[in-house]
Amino acid sequence: MGPVEITVILLAGLAAGTINTVVGSGTLISFPTLLALGVPPVTANVSNGIGLVPGSVSGAIGYRRELRGQRRRAMRLVPASAVGAVAGAVLLLVLPASAFSAIVPVLILLGCVLVVLGPRISAAVARRHAERGGLSEDGAWWTRPLVALTGVYGGYFGAAQGIILLAVMGIGIDDELQRLNALKNVLAAVANGVSGLVFIAVADVDWLVVLLIAIGSAVGGQVGSTVGRRLPASALRVLVVGVGVVALVTFLRG
Repeated sequence: MGPVEITVILLAGLAAGTINTVVGSGTLISFPTLLALGVPPVTANVSNGIGLVPGSVSGAIGYRRELRGQRRRAMRLVPASAVGAVAGAVLLLVLPASAFSAIVPVLILLGCVLVVLGPRISAAVARRHAERGGLSEDGAWWTRPLVALTGVYGGYFGAAQGIILLAVMGIGIDDELQRLNALKNVLAAVANGVSGLVFIAVADVDWLVVLLIAIGSAVGGQVGSTVGRRLPASALRVLVVGVGVVALVTFLRG
């Protein structure tokens, strides 16, 4: 791998880490870049997922102010994300790509719709729970299983994982979108990290690619947290949907 390829992968990691921290779907930049450079698809997917872990951790650190007071919530949702990621990693290793990736556009579109309708649906959920004594700090009962299912998707491929997580938590948990975005970075880091451990044990990993993506994404995580934390909720919502639409078009054209 020459200097040009190394630079391209570093920049792809930087862009992916930035976008993942603010919204999600950074994989749509780094993964196709690796394919274009000749990295085999499964190796590219595995190496990219492992390399993006430092980016998610970096983004979570950048959002540490918004994470305050969410320890209990995180302790309930992190195991769900981890278990789902293990299942997703196993699916990647035993199923053909077409068996799962066929539903990716549907999931991205669903995530975008839920983000747009999130405030109304969330208000309706809150009203319903208010009649039953109020919505708990951990959110609606279905939040955890849906986070687990998102972890399955994250362990398998992960593009738009952040969008879907924001949609699920934005509807099921009564809290500010920026705080949920901070928690999203933690859950994504767990999903990528746990699935990465599975891949390290049984799959082919290109460690140079992992290193380059990791360096770029870690820097991108700081850039993304700096930018993302300053966005008002409405702007963040628009950005999430915009990236989701681009992701959807990319999959449909690909």
